[in-house]
Amino acid sequence: MRTLAQVSDMESVTIHDEDVALDRPTLVEGLPGIGLVGKIAVDHMVETLDMTYYASIDCEGLPRISVYEDGSRDLRPPVRLYADESRDLVALQSDVPVSASAASDFAACITEWITDHDGTAIYMSGLPKQKEADRIPSLYGVATGDAGGRLDEQDIDRPAERGAVSGPTGALLYEAGARDVDAFGLIVESDPQFPDPEAARILVERGIKPLTDIDVATDDLVERAEEISEQKEQLAQRMQEADPDESSQAQSIRMFQ
Repeated sequence: MRTLAQVSDMESVTIHDEDVALDRPTLVEGLPGIGLVGKIAVDHMVETLDMTYYASIDCEGLPRISVYEDGSRDLRPPVRLYADESRDLVALQSDVPVSASAASDFAACITEWITDHDGTAIYMSGLPKQKEADRIPSLYGVATGDAGGRLDEQDIDRPAERGAVSGPTGALLYEAGARDVDAFGLIVESDPQFPDPEAARILVERGIKPLTDIDVATDDLVERAEEISEQKEQLAQRMQEADPDESSQAQSIRMFQ
């Protein structure tokens, strides 16, 4: 049975598993963006933790399409929430980019759900950086509300230069800041052209795990890097061809005087 948690006339979250009970959950966002770092990280968490399909996101402006998995007859909407009740963890999984015109409504929709559940959000973005051999991608953390202290406690670096987060993830962080909601923004250096499982691994190992105190194995993520890259490359190509505002990414801002 499904229930409709109505946010407004135009924005809603449809619950598909009423047996899931959450207490001040942490939401981890996996929208497509540069390097597909957030999507790869969240897809990996959903699979590794065997998370439950919890809800669909029906916010205004999202494409009305249906997706299916290999070996299954079930159809599901393109943007979904998966839950792990025992860990009070929710993962936002998306198979489509969020258009620039829909980003504000989408951010309001998600932020409303978070505030209704007294939750905290972890938003993720790639910072375009050409790969260098044997160099581990750098991870930076920013925050809204009172979340910044947690980044200091976990020794997550502050940004090395001035910058901005664009796309729907930028809209989510903006909305969190406007409402004084606790949210983390994790920014990782990532390949600007291709899916980057290594950068996604850094997000999980050095960002998500310490902030949530949830152990997520990443050995398989590294071992399957080539397979994952091949699976995600078509979506990455679509993201490059799409409106830049649809692709979440961090970028430096250099001031000239």
